[in-house]
Amino acid sequence: MISFASDYVAGAHPEIIKRLAETNMENLSGYGTDPYCAQAAEKIRQYCHCPEAEVYFLVGGTQTNQIVISTMLQPYEGVIAADSGHVNVHEAGAIEYTGHKVLSLAGKDGKIAAADLENYVARFYADDSYEHMVFPGMVYISFPTEYGTLYSKKELQEIYEVCKKRNLPLFVDGARLGYGLASSENDVTLEELAQLCDVFYIGGTKVGALCGEAVVFTNHHAPKYFVTQIKQHGALLAKGRLLGIQFDTLFTDDLYFKISEHAIRMAAKLKQLFAEKGYRFYLDSPTNQQFIILENEKLQELSAKVDFSIWEKQDEKHTVVRFATSWSTQEADIEYLSTLL
Repeated sequence: MISFASDYVAGAHPEIIKRLAETNMENLSGYGTDPYCAQAAEKIRQYCHCPEAEVYFLVGGTQTNQIVISTMLQPYEGVIAADSGHVNVHEAGAIEYTGHKVLSLAGKDGKIAAADLENYVARFYADDSYEHMVFPGMVYISFPTEYGTLYSKKELQEIYEVCKKRNLPLFVDGARLGYGLASSENDVTLEELAQLCDVFYIGGTKVGALCGEAVVFTNHHAPKYFVTQIKQHGALLAKGRLLGIQFDTLFTDDLYFKISEHAIRMAAKLKQLFAEKGYRFYLDSPTNQQFIILENEKLQELSAKVDFSIWEKQDEKHTVVRFATSWSTQEADIEYLSTLL
């Protein structure tokens, strides 16, 4: 059985395991106050060319989304997200659990448009009874999106302009950020991303780490007493070193970017293979997630030997499935898949 089910099915990149083992017996302070967390945060600031950035390390994506969103919103506010956005579809109501509503906006291929965002906010304030409604308080997008698609620099600039005009913080979910940055179709640098939002996070869990996400607040946008609020959510890891060491490793010698580039190369081979075999794509994804339309009978046959994700029903006879690559994907995996197809 080979697996393309997700980009975190394997443990962690060998360099991370090595560093964790090498530092295992060091006696370090807790809660992210150790020197490795400090080193990792400084390296991230340098990569972002954002010396004033405030960097915090959390364990997982849902936890990160919930804490960032709930601490930046007022009690009467909600967060605008694409109808297919992770916080709206795949987080079990984690945002609503904190008392904030996800305000869904129709998107295309996982993305929202600046014009639609402006229209949403304008319609809200044009309603005479808006004081009886959930206020739009911030905007959430992901890069890449749930469908592996990317926002262009122009699209990000337009969205951020609306956000600044309407005084709405822009939050970019970067759970798979590395794969977006490494895509040949991407025209946004990490430095530019940091300039085009108020907060984003660099995903580790899906990009080579055992666990961990690095939250980056730009321009002093971190909520007041953010560490205290992380602790209130039960999310402050006592052994914060585990996160710091991993991100310190990922941002040494460009490892984060090398991992991402490998996954994109493997995804390109996967994409070529499916195209050569005559399979239909649900959409054109330029990143590490590829969405294929399978006949249900073929799905059952293939799933006996290959692990992949069921995404959604296309119709009564066809299903959209996802194949994902990562740092651990090997050429041999794709060659084996080729024989099965």
